[in-house]
Amino acid sequence: MHAVPFENLDIHLGRPIVLEEAALFDKIVRRRRGGFCYELNGLFSSLLRTLGFRVTRLSAGVLDDGAFGPAFDHMTLAVELEDRWLADVGFGDSFREPLRLDESGDQLRDGRVFRISHDGRQGTMLGHRDTGSDPTGYRFDFTGHTLADYEAMCRFHQTSPESPFTRKRVCTRTTPAGRITLSNLQLIVTEHGRRRERDLNEDEWRRALAEHFGIDPVGLAAS
Repeated sequence: MHAVPFENLDIHLGRPIVLEEAALFDKIVRRRRGGFCYELNGLFSSLLRTLGFRVTRLSAGVLDDGAFGPAFDHMTLAVELEDRWLADVGFGDSFREPLRLDESGDQLRDGRVFRISHDGRQGTMLGHRDTGSDPTGYRFDFTGHTLADYEAMCRFHQTSPESPFTRKRVCTRTTPAGRITLSNLQLIVTEHGRRRERDLNEDEWRRALAEHFGIDPVGLAAS
């Protein structure tokens, strides 16, 4: 999460996202790009399985305006060791270390409180930055899925004007002190809880993309 950014740049370049392991590996590893949840968690699940972990891709609906989205709105991962864990490298500014799936109490990660509740078939993950903030999170089920199962919602998020990913160009990653984000033409740096914002022009945006995310803007345009 420090090295691979969450980004939706291909959507704004009009390039279809291919949910196949070889294509994800080529984009994220060989071409040193990022992606959104289906890409990041899709390839991360393959990495974990190659390393010998038992991993299940889960369908989730993201919490938005007090309601949960549809199935396959998001991909998250269940990983089994001695205990079961929820791992997610594709949910933006969320938990950086996995959460215990069977822990009923609060779980503290990077100063934020997370809580998981479930009945064995369906679960909910909620995170609070502080006691006065609205929660972020999603509802998921425990059925395992293939990458192909997410294709319809992946197309929706690439093409629909109702999708948050078509409305705004985003590239963001965690840093040791917080987070750095390009949101349209705005650079946002959060360090130790303090937030700084700066408006950019297109040339400055391209330089920031290379400097902060290691993405070559020339290669991005040509790929």
